[in-house]
Amino acid sequence: MSAPAHYEYDHEHGDIHKAPIIMMGAVMVISVALAASVSFGIFDRVAVPSEVRAEAGTQASASRQLNFFDAEAGAVSIVDATTGEEIARYEPGTGGFIRSTVRSLAQARQVRGIGAQPPFDLTQWDDGSLSLTDTTTGKSVELGSFGSTNRAVFAALLERDQS
Repeated sequence: MSAPAHYEYDHEHGDIHKAPIIMMGAVMVISVALAASVSFGIFDRVAVPSEVRAEAGTQASASRQLNFFDAEAGAVSIVDATTGEEIARYEPGTGGFIRSTVRSLAQARQVRGIGAQPPFDLTQWDDGSLSLTDTTTGKSVELGSFGSTNRAVFAALLERDQS
């Protein structure tokens, strides 16, 4: 078995094509220019859903105040804050989207020293959007941003029998 052949750089066929390099540079310049234009106020920053709804005159079509509590054996209990009725319970290994969404809002409460007692507002808007808001911290999650399946999990809480 012979040693592998030693290849030398072929100057005639080793030219670097300039077009891809120029295009990569152009993409970098455009990216920096767009980022700077937002910083300098040429373009608006990310739209805040509550402000967009207020400007459009969007109204709440349904809402429900909910409390989320840790229950025994790692379950999560969801209680209608108005009636005190448990409307859903998610055992360990289930309700992952609800758990993670509420956990993110609860962390903001914990940082501010707010307990679990103030309810969260689950609101269906007349434009079809659905949001979960913590009025004590001002934090809100637009549930449609996570896809229709995840949105449906929260929509089901709104649709369950209300007294």
